[in-house]
Amino acid sequence: DLLSRTHKDQAIWFLNVFWNKEGEKEAERIWNYVAKFNELDMEFHEEGSSLDEMNAHRFLEAFGDAMTVVAMRSLLRKVGAIGEGRPKNFPITHFLIAHFNADWRLMVNATMGENAEEVARAQKMLKEAREAMDEASKAAAEATAAAEEVRKEQKIYDDKTSSLQAKTETGGVVAKNRAKAELAQHLAEDPLPLRRAKITAESAEKRAEKTLKKAEERVSELEAYLKELQQNCGSSAGSLWWIDRELHEARKYMPKARGGIDK
Repeated sequence: DLLSRTHKDQAIWFLNVFWNKEGEKEAERIWNYVAKFNELDMEFHEEGSSLDEMNAHRFLEAFGDAMTVVAMRSLLRKVGAIGEGRPKNFPITHFLIAHFNADWRLMVNATMGENAEEVARAQKMLKEAREAMDEASKAAAEATAAAEEVRKEQKIYDDKTSSLQAKTETGGVVAKNRAKAELAQHLAEDPLPLRRAKITAESAEKRAEKTLKKAEERVSELEAYLKELQQNCGSSAGSLWWIDRELHEARKYMPKARGGIDK
């Protein structure tokens, strides 16, 4: 049953069916509609399939839609998309059919078997790319924290160096010589906390680079595969667009210098 699918899956179904009409040009707007449905679905969020009437009104208000929920239902009844009575819930499919004046019969009679295997593979690759990007983001944060620890320990070391240097230039001969000896010992090697911080930072930086490289590879593989599929996408154009859009969103957590984008 289409209406039992998640907000996202209903929207993708709509895009696939009407890609050559409203789908392609309205895809980004429909992406935003789904994001709002996920936000307003207080109980199930991304896993939900419809909104209650109060949140349906909030949804329409958020996008400045002049049509009310009641008016939409009247239109849907008129074209035979829903029966008589007052439905308890408001699925995004009903909104899309009414908003774009789409033929609901095409929606319910459509099949999505074409390229199903390839789309499933692309979705799996997207999942792997997201996981790799998430791992790279965490590793980058750890490397940043480790570098900050080095700066903190380096400051402690440098402050002590300055203090001892000052002592070698003031006071009596005995005090100066004692300070010079202490300074020489201090400068002979980094103290243990600083050495440890540098080792940790170097290790964290290597791990961050390794995980980032893996993420870049996963993203490149997916982009190449999507480009190949889009040459002959059949009835799955909307599915492929959505995967590409989710990949775009995930790039916000990649460094800009390595293919990331602004959040």
